[in-house]
Amino acid sequence: MKTKDIVYIALFAAITASLSLFPPITMPIAGVPITAQSIAPMLAGSIIGSKRGFLSLLLFLIFIAIGLPVLSGGRGGLNIFFGANAGFILCWPVSAYIIGFLFEKFWKKLNYFNSFLFITFGGIIILYIAGILWISLIAKISIYKSFIGCLVFIPGDIIKAIIATFVSMLIKKSYPIIK
Repeated sequence: MKTKDIVYIALFAAITASLSLFPPITMPIAGVPITAQSIAPMLAGSIIGSKRGFLSLLLFLIFIAIGLPVLSGGRGGLNIFFGANAGFILCWPVSAYIIGFLFEKFWKKLNYFNSFLFITFGGIIILYIAGILWISLIAKISIYKSFIGCLVFIPGDIIKAIIATFVSMLIKKSYPIIK
């Protein structure tokens, strides 16, 4: 691994932590907060690629595990991995990897439309599968009820996917990191 790779990994872990400064909005229905941090895997995968994106979010999970207050609301510690939103958080590295993989595979054909599709697939659909299954398991409710409880988050996540699409395409044009 080159120094440049280490810098990108650390940078995106730090960007993810800095997104915690936006206060969470907890929805009473699901108990899972709406945070700015869920845009991090979208950005990491689409800007620095699959491997570096995965490692940056894995590093962020390590920060959480050792107790650093890097999650929205100043939260951290191992208990985070046993809460209602743990399925989403634990899937962030996988999400970044999938998005990065798709961006790398289709780099030369990448445009706003397929960029949005890749980010939506990895950053919303994959995350929701993991998150809904986790909530269902932890809350001991049906997958259907868990899914219905999460519907309120979809509009915000679509807005985050649109933002991530524009940011990633801007970086692709001005300073392409993935090649």
